[in-house]
Formats: sequence, structure tokens, C-alpha cells
Amino acid sequence: MLDFFKKSRQILGMNSRNLEFIRPFNLKRAKRLADDKLKSKKILQKNNLSVPKLITKISSHKELDNFDWQSLPNSFALKPNRGFGGEGILVVYGKKKGRDDTWVKANRSLVTIEDLKIHIRNILDGFFSLSGTPDIAFFEERLQLLKLFKPYSYRGIPDIRVLVFNKVPIMAMLRLPTKSSNGKANLQQGAIGLGIDMATGTTTTAVLGKNKIIDYVPKTRMLLSGIKIPYWKDILALAIKSQDVSGLGFLGADIAIDKVHGPVIIELNARPGLSIQIANLAGLKGRLKKISGLKIKTLARGMRVGIDLFGGEIEEELEEVSGKKVIGTIEKVKLISKEKNEIEISAKIDTGAGFSSIDTNLAKQLGFEKTVSEYEKLNIDYEKIKKLNSEERKELFKNIPDLADTIIVHSSHGTTYRPMIKIYLIMDNTKIPVTVSIIDRSNLKMPMIIGKRNLQRFLIDVTK
Repeated sequence: MLDFFKKSRQILGMNSRNLEFIRPFNLKRAKRLADDKLKSKKILQKNNLSVPKLITKISSHKELDNFDWQSLPNSFALKPNRGFGGEGILVVYGKKKGRDDTWVKANRSLVTIEDLKIHIRNILDGFFSLSGTPDIAFFEERLQLLKLFKPYSYRGIPDIRVLVFNKVPIMAMLRLPTKSSNGKANLQQGAIGLGIDMATGTTTTAVLGKNKIIDYVPKTRMLLSGIKIPYWKDILALAIKSQDVSGLGFLGADIAIDKVHGPVIIELNARPGLSIQIANLAGLKGRLKKISGLKIKTLARGMRVGIDLFGGEIEEELEEVSGKKVIGTIEKVKLISKEKNEIEISAKIDTGAGFSSIDTNLAKQLGFEKTVSEYEKLNIDYEKIKKLNSEERKELFKNIPDLADTIIVHSSHGTTYRPMIKIYLIMDNTKIPVTVSIIDRSNLKMPMIIGKRNLQRFLIDVTK
């Protein structure tokens, strides 16, 4: 019964979307273009949008009978022109050693010329086409898997589906092939769908198949959330441009990242499915309504609107779950001394450093001139001071004002013995007391580094 209601809601949602957004904004001519992979490939190429290279096509049984099989490269993808849902796609990874008439698929099974002929006949007869009408078979270059996705993907190429409406990217999903999906990035066949934060290109919620929420790659402890998609803004730009040149007001652009060529458009969808909503834990209709009345003049503006309206979920979710603020690798901070002197600077967040440190001149500006000058008068030599015990060191430094402590620091520049002072640090509206060392950083870009001992209240996002 529960499945019945889920299915009913899905059908109602799709019908509502069709009536309000697909029919008015996707004209028949544009939908026919999206349904025709060869035509859409041609249009995209004409507008300088990257697509997999076409090797050749077979349009009739006569062409099949006369086809030169030796003209095919060692690896390729064979596809139906009007196929849907990933059906009818056959990918080979190389030729069988010592055999000119046999290729090897991802699962190491063999494909002969006779197997290819049977498969192409099925394509030509419309076995995989949208309406069962006669179709065209075509060969295109096989995309190469990006190293980042190897641990997550089972014998196939992941792709990113980006939904675009009114020149605004409104929702996106990374689709990972699995053993259940037979190496295809298709949720209907058992692939994994990962929601993507529109601002950062980082994965959020994972769904297996149509609606099962998961946290890890099946049978592993590999976390699916938090994967940073490379070329993210390039991917958004490709999706927006493809909507613009296709004439579709609402579309799903399927984009893969090739190891050699980077992002390429695999195909366009005039009727993308609704599983993307589950992966993003968000309704599509609400997002569509948010931008349906906006006047978007440029593609750059459309990207900014999509990022501003539908981005930031990752950071908010992390802060809510962890109770910690998310900061970047460079942060604006305010330093306050006990004399209430305040200075605002940019600081480097350095998890490789144990303690925080500030530049000598910065310490002086905060009111620690005497601390610095009295310490410098001692002309500390590390080799000599390391021989002193704690009482002897305490006696040596007793007349230095506002000295909180001293510290030995080992770095690529050698070993130094530094004075330390106590100040307050305000970062991302959080005020914390810190003890920092003083060192000459005049030859470095940042006057301060904040080490891991002062970062317990924060999460670091290296992309910020």
C-alpha cells in the first residue's frame, strides 16, 4: 500500500510538472531535438560545446551488411539514436588479444562481430527507441574514467545530471554505476544518485536505485557525501549553454567528466525523471516556481542565481550536525589585546601547525612592544637555551612583561625559540582566547597563521 501511494505521488508530481513547465516551455521541435542524440550532438558541436566524438553510424540493414568492422577502434560505445533510460548502450574496452573480430566488455565478457550485428539489428528495428519506431545505431568514442571516481564507480562512467530552467541551474545529481546497474549510470537499473550542492559542487544525500537512502558505497565504508566534483562551474556553464542552444525551456543535461577532455555533454533530456528530488531532499516544483518569473539575460547571471538560490546546503548541514562553524583556508579575523587594541587582518588557516603565530610588527601594534624588545635583548640561541632546565629558563625570562610562555618550533627554516603572548581572536563571529608565538613573518604573505590548537570549534573547507 505504501508503495502504491509513493507511486501515486510520483505520477501526480510528474503530471503537475509536465502541465506547468514541460509543455509550455518545451516545444515539440525542441523535444524532438533532445530525443535525437545525433541531431543534438551536431547542434551542440556547432555551438562549440564539448561532446563525445562520433566514430560512425549505421542507418539501415544494408549499411550493416556492408559495414567494415576493421574500421572500428579498439574501444567504443555503441548506442541507439533514440534510446532512453540507458537501454541499448553497449561499451567495449578493448580487443581480445590476437583476435580482430572480438572485443572485451567491462565485465570481461566477449563481444564478437556477430554479437554486434544482432545488437545493431535490434537498434535498427526500434527495440530500444522511445516509441518503438525504426532507429539508427551509432558508434562514439569511449570516455575514460576520472581517477577521482574509480573507488566509487563500478565498471562504468559516472555522469552529472543538471536540471536547467529559464537559464538557471536548479538541481543536480551525480550518478554512479553499480554492480546492480551493470556498470550503467541509471537509477532505474540500480545506480547510485548523489544530490549536489549547487554552490560548491559537493555531494550531499545518496539514494540507491529509485528511493533507498544510503550513506556508503554498498559493502564498503566509503562515505558518499562530501565528494567534491571537479570542473563544477564549467559543468554548470555547459548545462546552461546546452539549454540555450537546444531551445528547451526546461531540460536535464547529462554531463560526464572524461579523463582527457574534461566535461562533455552525453545527452539532453526533455523529460528528466524525479529521482533527483530524493537525492537532493528537495522538491523540484518549488525551485521551478522560484525562478519562473525571473528575467535572466545572460548565462553568467543564470549561474549566479542558481548558486545563490539553491547553494549552501552542505555548509549549513555540517554546521547544524557538528555544531561547528565552517571556515576556509584564508579568513578575516580580529585580534584584541588586553589593552583593548584591535586589529583586523587576513590569516592563513594551517592545520599542519600546532600553534598559532603572528608577525613581530603585528605584536607591536597590539601593544606588546616591550615584550618583543626585552626578548630580543636576550639574543636567544636555541643551542644554548635547550641545555637549561625549566627553573633556569624561568629565571632568564622573568623580567619580560606580558610574556605568557615560550615555545620551541621546528620548521623547514630550522629550529627557533619563540616568545608567546595571550590575546583574543574573533573569527566567524566566534571569540576565543589564544596564546600565539611571535616570529618575523615580514617576508611571508600572511601576517598570521592559525594552528590546529585554536581550530577545535571549526571545520575547514579547503574549497573556500
